[in-house]
Amino acid sequence: MANVSVYNMEGSEVGKMDLNDSIFAAPINEHLVHRAVVLQLANKRQGNQSAKTRSEVRGGGKKPWRQKGTGHARQGSTRAPQWKGGGVVFAPKPRDYSFKMNKKEKEAALKSALTSRVNENKFLVLEDLSFDEIKTKKMVAVLNALKVNKALVVLAGKDLNVEASARNLPGVRTSFITIDEAGNVSSTLSVYDILKYDTMVITKAAVANIEEVYR
Repeated sequence: MANVSVYNMEGSEVGKMDLNDSIFAAPINEHLVHRAVVLQLANKRQGNQSAKTRSEVRGGGKKPWRQKGTGHARQGSTRAPQWKGGGVVFAPKPRDYSFKMNKKEKEAALKSALTSRVNENKFLVLEDLSFDEIKTKKMVAVLNALKVNKALVVLAGKDLNVEASARNLPGVRTSFITIDEAGNVSSTLSVYDILKYDTMVITKAAVANIEEVYR
């Protein structure tokens, strides 16, 4: 069973914590990790390239000239592609780049990412993380005490003071995973964020929530 140190906000070690091997010592599946990262990035893409076809441009309802006898080539509309102001042939339309992974694949990818952070000693557990006010300096002090620069901070629930204190730090992102009284799970934790940031700083309560959700 994986065993990690637990630190306080001053950076001092205050104990040890055993981690669930099925989550934090799982087999690393690089293929699923890659798919999970591509999934998140693809789902962010807007795909907003768009142009109008001849049926969508405004005007062109009247035939420019009669069919025969003018010496011109026959034309049915001034909004055909060969006319100025006409529609585009095979016009590009907004594309949906998103795709899906099934639940078991997502869980396996997340466990692989968490395991990699534990194996690389980039998984720091905090006894607690809370501020009585919004203060960026306090978040900087905690990170400096832990000797961490670029970090993903994972909480057991939404905490405005902590989230707002970390918001202005360019190398820091906050995330949370929480379980309500009815057993419903709310989480912003993602494989992409776990791998993007150098270190994962997580509270004991958040570790417990992860083990409860993915046991």
